[in-house]
Parts: sequence; structure tokens; C-alpha cells
Amino acid sequence: MKKINRVVFVLAAAALLAGCGAKGDKKAEQAQSAAPVEEKVPYVETVVATMRPVAQESSYSSTVEPYATNNIVSQTAGRIRKINVEVGDYVYKGKVLAEMDRLQLEQTRMQFRNDSIELGRLRKLYSEGGVAQADLEAMELAFNVRKTTLENLEENTVLRSPLTGYVTARNYDVNDMYAMSMPIFTIQQVVPVKLLVGISESDYTRVKKGDTVTLTVDALPGRTFTGKIGRLHPTVNAATHTFNAEVVVPNDDRALRPGIYARVSVNFGTNSRIVIPDQSIVRQEGTGQRYVYLLGSDNTVSYVPVTLGRHIGSEYEIVSGIEEGSVVVSKGQSALRDGVKVSVLEKK
Repeated sequence: MKKINRVVFVLAAAALLAGCGAKGDKKAEQAQSAAPVEEKVPYVETVVATMRPVAQESSYSSTVEPYATNNIVSQTAGRIRKINVEVGDYVYKGKVLAEMDRLQLEQTRMQFRNDSIELGRLRKLYSEGGVAQADLEAMELAFNVRKTTLENLEENTVLRSPLTGYVTARNYDVNDMYAMSMPIFTIQQVVPVKLLVGISESDYTRVKKGDTVTLTVDALPGRTFTGKIGRLHPTVNAATHTFNAEVVVPNDDRALRPGIYARVSVNFGTNSRIVIPDQSIVRQEGTGQRYVYLLGSDNTVSYVPVTLGRHIGSEYEIVSGIEEGSVVVSKGQSALRDGVKVSVLEKK
């Protein structure tokens, strides 16, 4: 009986000690959780926003076009008797490109000579009183009509280039019957060339005839070409909100050819703008808004929206949002939020 009481006593004591231990552990955990957690202060680097002149340039894509294009045709149908040029030839104004059948031309030329002789005879008779004035005037009219017909036939029988440029198309061969269904040749003037540049409507008042532009082409790496705005189209495209500016480039060495893709830079002068490193800009996901963190006098940062201008190398032009002299966080933004206190690292 004594042995059983001793066992019960031991078990009760063990249970009491276990309960006291559990309470002690719980109190220790509560005390530990109640202790203040030391918050880590983010380290950042900063820059001072500075004001400086910034070139106001905008870049546009365009395609080189011939300054002028002429389709060479004859006003009368006929057989092509001679072709003097091929596609790719560079021809000068007045060059004979092709000759049509000359039969009608020669007949008209002979009639014109006869009319000229007859007119001379009638004028002599009129001066002597041997012919009426009405007869002389009728002959003069017939002579002038024949002269015009002859000039027209000469122009349409011996086909000459109306401009200096490249032959870019030849659609007939010698002895083909020309039926005016398509031009015999196409000539394109490439000295100078032109480009139609679609400029944003926001810059409509900033662009003027005579403004200088620069352009580069992938086909000629390392070269920069200079041109001038020769014409401004008066209407704005309602779908694209752009208007066309016609840029003329001298192209004296004929390096630029029609169809070449070009990047055109239009300079609108310079403005004094705040400039900061592009790595200072924070992009908010899902929106087009851009922000920066400004450092306050108490080393807390503020989340401030900004309006960006041009991207210049590794910097951004700031149109609005911050002032000159503002201290902007340039590194360490990923650990920041509005109102956080930071520690600024000294630049080495």
C-alpha cells in the first residue's frame, strides 16, 4: 500500500514540474516577441539635379524619294525604232532616249516647208496688191498650225529626257508597237533627293521652312547627311496626328538612292532643362508614370512623379516634377518606399 502511494506522488510531482516548465517557456516567448525589432536603414546614393542647355531634337523614320519622277511616253502610237539607254543609266536633261517611227514626222516636215514657201509667195503678192488680206491671213494661220504640229511630232518621235537622273524602268524593246498602255521609260531625279517626314502635331509651330535637319541611313553606316525643310504640308493627319514636312537633301555624290530607309533628326533649338541620370527613374508597373525619390533634409525620401523629356545618352531631361538643386536618389531605390529614412553613401 505504501509503494502505490509513493508512485502516485512521483507522477504528480512530474506533472507539476512539466506545467511550470511550459508556463516558463510561454512567458519567455512572449517576452521575446514583445522586444522591439531593430529596423535596417537602407543605403542609397544620390545626385543633385542640375540645369543645363539641352538640344531639342526629335527623330523620325522616313524613306528617301526621288526629287522628281518622269514617265517618258509618246502622245501618238507607233513602232519603237531605236532605244539608246538601259535601266541604271544616268542620263542628262536633253539626252535622246528613244526614237519612234519617223514617217509621219518626215511627211509633216515636208508639208511645213511647202507652207513656208507658199506663205513667202503670198506675202510678196500682198505687198504688191496682188492678193487679198484675208487670203494672206488664212495662209498664215495654216502655217502656224502646221508648225505646231511639226513641233509636237518632233517631241513625240525623238524622245528626250526632261530631267537629269537615273533610268529606273524600261518597258519596251526595239520594234515593239507602242500603244500608250505604259510608259516607255521612267526617269528619277536623285540630285537632290527628298523625304516626307511625319512630324508630331505638338511641334507644328516649331518647324519652319528652311530649318536644317540631319539624317543617317543603315545602308551607309558612319555617314551623316544634311538637308533643309523645303515645304510644310498645311494639314494634319487626323489618324496619326502628324503633318508632313518635305526635306530636301543635296545628294551631290548620288550616294542616297530612292527607297533607302532613313532616320531623320529635326533640331528645334535648345532649352535649359534639369538633367538627371536615367538610373534615377523609377517606372511604376502597369502605368506610363515615372517617379523619382527625393531626399529630404531629415534623410527621408519622398516619392515624386516626373515628366520626362529626351533621353540623352545615360541621362534624362526632366520637363516637370522637380526643381534645380533637388537631391535625387540614383541607386538603391528597390528597398525604398515613400517616407522611409535612409543612409546616404559617400561617392568614392
